[in-house]
Amino acid sequence: MIKSVICDILGIQYPVFQGGMAWIADGRLAAAVSEGGGLGLIAAGGAPADYVREQIKIARSITKKPIGVNIMLMSPYASEIAQVVAEEKVEVVTTGAGNPAKYMDMWKEAGVKVIPVVASVGMAKLMTKLGATALIAEGGESGGHVGELTTMALIPQICDATSLPVIAAGGIVDGRGVAAVFMLGAVGVQMGTRFLVAEECSIHPEYKKKILKASDRATMVTGKRLGHPVRSLKTQFAKDYAKAEYSDMSDDELEALAAGALRIAVQEGDTEKGCFMAGQVAAMVTKEQPAAEIIKEIMEEAEPILRGASSFVG
Repeated sequence: MIKSVICDILGIQYPVFQGGMAWIADGRLAAAVSEGGGLGLIAAGGAPADYVREQIKIARSITKKPIGVNIMLMSPYASEIAQVVAEEKVEVVTTGAGNPAKYMDMWKEAGVKVIPVVASVGMAKLMTKLGATALIAEGGESGGHVGELTTMALIPQICDATSLPVIAAGGIVDGRGVAAVFMLGAVGVQMGTRFLVAEECSIHPEYKKKILKASDRATMVTGKRLGHPVRSLKTQFAKDYAKAEYSDMSDDELEALAAGALRIAVQEGDTEKGCFMAGQVAAMVTKEQPAAEIIKEIMEEAEPILRGASSFVG
C-alpha cells in the first residue's frame, strides 16, 4: 500500500486529498472521502460562516476521521470562516486566492494543520517561512481558478524550493498521474474533477453527465482579463463569457456576468447561465463510483507502477 509522510502527519490512510470545490465539496462528500481513507475537504467558497459550520457538523456526524476546510481568502467571509475552523478544531485547513499569514497563529494554537495551495515558487517559499505544515502545488490543468505553470513544470520546482511535504494537484485522475507526481517529488495528490462524479457528490445530474461525456478538448480558460482565470467546460455560458471578455464591456459588468454562475451549474445544471468548472482530465473520468472506491482503485493502480519504475534503470 502506498503510504507517505503526509499520511503520518494527518492520520490518514492514503495520500489523497479531495479538492476544495466551491458549492460542490460539502460535508457529505468530504466525509465520504475521509471515510474512504483520504482527506475530505469542505469548500467554503463564497458561502457565509454559518454554512461552513453546518457542513462541518454534517461531516462530523458521518465520520470520526480527519476532515479539512478549504478557505478562499478573497471571500468577504474569510475572517469569520477562519474563526469557525479554529473553534471547531478542524484537523486541516487549506487556503487559496491569498495569503493566510494573519490567521496562521490562531489556527496553530487550535491544533489546525495549515496547508496552503500555491501556484508559484515564490508563494511556496513564503508559506514555508510562515510555518505551514505542507503545501498543495496546483498546476494550470486543474479546474476552477488556475495559475500559469503546468503540473509537470511546477511540482519539481516547488519540491526543490521547500523542505515541506508537497501535495500535487492539477491533471491527476488515475494511478498513472499519482505515480508521475510521486516521481517528481510529491508525497500526495489532490483531485477535484475525479470526485465530481463520486456517488456522494451532490452536483446536478447534468453536471455529472457533462463530465462523463467530456472530450480531451472539452475545457477552456476564461477570466484572464480580470486577473482570475478559471478553467471550465465549453458550455454556452463559457463561450459567451469569453466573447464578452474581449469586447468593450466594462470590468464591473464582466464581473457581474459571472456572479453566481458556478452555483447555478451545481444546483440547476443550466448550461446557458452556469459555469461548469472542470480540469483537463475530465475526458478520463468514465464512471460514477463511491468516493472510497475511487481512492482505492487509484492507489491500487499507482502501486505497481511505482514498484516497476526501477525497471527502467539498467
